[in-house]
Amino acid sequence: MRAFLKSLDFLIFAVTLVGLILGGVLYALGRGELAAYVFAAGTAVVLVALIVIIIRSLLRGSVGLDIVAAISMAGSLALGEWVAGNVVALMFAGGQVLEAYAKARARKDMTALISRAPRRARRYHGREIEDVSVDLIRPGDLLLIRPGDVLPVDGQLSSDEALFDESVMTGEAAPVPHKKGDELLSGITNLGGAVDLVAVTDVRESAFAAIIRMVEEAEAQKAPMARLADRHALSFLVFTIVLAALAFLQSGDAVRALAVFVVATPCPLILAVPVAIVAGLSRAAKQGVLVKHGGALETLASVKTILFDKTGTLTRGEPILSEVLVAPGFDRASVLSKAGALCQGSTHVVSSALVRAAAEQGSLSAPQMIVESAGEGLSGQVEGASVAVGTFPFVARMSSPDGWHPVARDLVAAETGLVAAIAIDGKISGLARFIDAVRPEAAEILAKLKKMKIARCILLTGDRREVAETIAKGLPFDQVIAEATPAGKVEAVIHEKKRAVTAMVGDGVNDAPALAAADVGIAMGVRGAGAPAEAADIILLVDRLDALPDAILIARRSFLIARQSVYAGLGLSALGMIFAALGYLQPVEGAVLQEFIDVAVILNALRALSGKKTVTIQH
Repeated sequence: MRAFLKSLDFLIFAVTLVGLILGGVLYALGRGELAAYVFAAGTAVVLVALIVIIIRSLLRGSVGLDIVAAISMAGSLALGEWVAGNVVALMFAGGQVLEAYAKARARKDMTALISRAPRRARRYHGREIEDVSVDLIRPGDLLLIRPGDVLPVDGQLSSDEALFDESVMTGEAAPVPHKKGDELLSGITNLGGAVDLVAVTDVRESAFAAIIRMVEEAEAQKAPMARLADRHALSFLVFTIVLAALAFLQSGDAVRALAVFVVATPCPLILAVPVAIVAGLSRAAKQGVLVKHGGALETLASVKTILFDKTGTLTRGEPILSEVLVAPGFDRASVLSKAGALCQGSTHVVSSALVRAAAEQGSLSAPQMIVESAGEGLSGQVEGASVAVGTFPFVARMSSPDGWHPVARDLVAAETGLVAAIAIDGKISGLARFIDAVRPEAAEILAKLKKMKIARCILLTGDRREVAETIAKGLPFDQVIAEATPAGKVEAVIHEKKRAVTAMVGDGVNDAPALAAADVGIAMGVRGAGAPAEAADIILLVDRLDALPDAILIARRSFLIARQSVYAGLGLSALGMIFAALGYLQPVEGAVLQEFIDVAVILNALRALSGKKTVTIQH
């Protein structure tokens, strides 16, 4: 806000307002000549800025209603209609301030995305390990990846086993185990112990760097939104010039022609539309939706296709216990209780899920002698029994083979989702299956979107097809796109954009390019990473999908009101222009009339601040 108050738009508005007030005071004190200079100065400041705006627009091949305002101000200065010129200048400068305020919320940068990339790495140099800048890494270098490190480059795993969090790159919610020789992407996080990685790219050619480039390119290709008022600019400009010319030819009075231009000055359009937009932005914010700029709000009002990421968007992005398979002779409740009790000593997402599930069936005992092996599992004592929970190889090492051991091994090998093995007193006693559960409100929200005339809802994920289809089962999706890379997601978005106005909803770093490429990108901002929130145009500040249809309805209502203001303003201005052309309005009177029109349409635009969440206006 402080930077906005220091902006050039606000400064010009302040100078013009002071000029109008000071000129009025001087005129009242009988200093009419000096007042005229002050009024003229206030008008000239805005006129110079306006001429620069018009030249830039014409160089882009765009004709706007600003030309009418410029003619009004220039004519007022030429014909000595000082007050009329200053009033027109003040209203125009006010509109620019409102637009600048709305646009100030649109500024996006890549700081969060870039800050995730590591700056330093540990590289083997003979028998020593050196700390180097990631820019110095070359293909073939052997790197030490410590627990919690983000991979700086794409590489090949040189250690026997490792566990990585790949959610920001692939959307896979569960930790992913890897073996020696596996290809790994930059940007993923080491969840296990220290491992060695052979670099296969440098930083500039890594997958993570490619994502940053894709976001930048997608944002650069987005066409700027034209002002709603400017869409009628050419026809209204022609009508104004023709009417003013007829008034001059009929009367021979240049002041009468100027009056036509003063009344035609599109203050209601320049003011009311930004007011409706800012009101819509404020209304959306109250519903937990941050809309960064008016163009995003307008695009959202026209959306017909929405693509949803899976992990963290359609689902919660955290494992939930779905089933516990127990070996013969073991009781499910007892196995779950002991596993949950032990997992109280760990902060791992799987441990947390087991603790929650076990706590639902009763209180948990305190574990003792806890030992955690990063990326593998943990062991300890619960009520005098030795308990181990973790990956199957980890638990198998702590248990003796029996008749159920090969059965459990085969079940784990055939499972496509996340499975944790449980051992009690040296015997594998159970397998805990986890799912990334669909948000409880997802089905209702998708059905609601369909009723709101959203033509296509698509599930777009980097996860495996069988997982994606399981998640989509029973939900009204028109299409499921699985195993999509970040580039593949961008391609899917671009394909849909050719058919209709398209929104993308996501929360992972791998979604950032698609969010930037969409007509409007929507990020889950509570749990999501900072990078997609910055690449997106809209952020859902509540960790629920309910806010999405609310935001669409608010956008539709805001722009319905904005269009009402435009057409009402044009109609009233046209009527006033006719009276001015017939000689019934002088320039100052026309400027005053225009202010009444301004007030009327601005009050109408402010209706966008109100309204219930359940409005059902169709676009």
